[in-house]
Amino acid sequence: MTTADSSAKPRSANSSIYSTDIEHVRTAPLKNRFRYKSFSWFVDLDDMPRLRTWVQPLAGFDARDHIGDPERTIRENIDAYLAERGIDLHGGRITMLANSRVFGHTFNPLSVFWCHDPDGALVCIVAEVHNTYKESHAYLLDVDEHGSARTPKKFYVSPFNDVDGEYRMRLPEPNERLHLSIVLQRENQPPFVATVTGKRMTADTGAIIRTALAIPMAPLRVVIQIRWQGIRLWMRGLPLRSRPSAPAVGKASR
Repeated sequence: MTTADSSAKPRSANSSIYSTDIEHVRTAPLKNRFRYKSFSWFVDLDDMPRLRTWVQPLAGFDARDHIGDPERTIRENIDAYLAERGIDLHGGRITMLANSRVFGHTFNPLSVFWCHDPDGALVCIVAEVHNTYKESHAYLLDVDEHGSARTPKKFYVSPFNDVDGEYRMRLPEPNERLHLSIVLQRENQPPFVATVTGKRMTADTGAIIRTALAIPMAPLRVVIQIRWQGIRLWMRGLPLRSRPSAPAVGKASR
């Protein structure tokens, strides 16, 4: 969780905030483009932001919001997830792109963890996905030098898509700019494409206040926008797909 310090400024050397634009594009069986704005934090799991007490309600991080044991730290849970799959970073850096808690609320459609060895080389990426049914799943990605990977879809995200097909993900670690893309490929169907783009801001108190004012209660707004979009698609005749049980592997403990 975020460390409290009433006198300290936010540690921003390893933390950034990205003002983001998220877009979903589908072309069949009907055409639809869904866009919304939000913001995400980029943090080092060994050097989490330390905020003034009065700012903490606007930017909190909690292991309960991610995979693993809620009694451990986010870092410990990612290390445990990797260890179960035979990967040891030997203390290497893990960075995370995720939404923070705002007044106790959060929703992370996608959290990304870039896992490095002690020399700084990227070993793998963990892409954690949440749906609006309070379920989550983590994908372990063996990526190339561009942050690109392919993986079978194993988790029900949208009520309009079955659990089939293959994801083509491009998840380069962000710098001044953030640009992530996920393409769902299914046999004999056009792709479903999701992108996240953004520009980096230093994670100081001013940036936290500005983002909170620009997009009040951002996590709650994201859930509402996604559900309203689902209602609109259903009203336009897009058929619903049944939801299977979430896979146990990578599912968050609550």
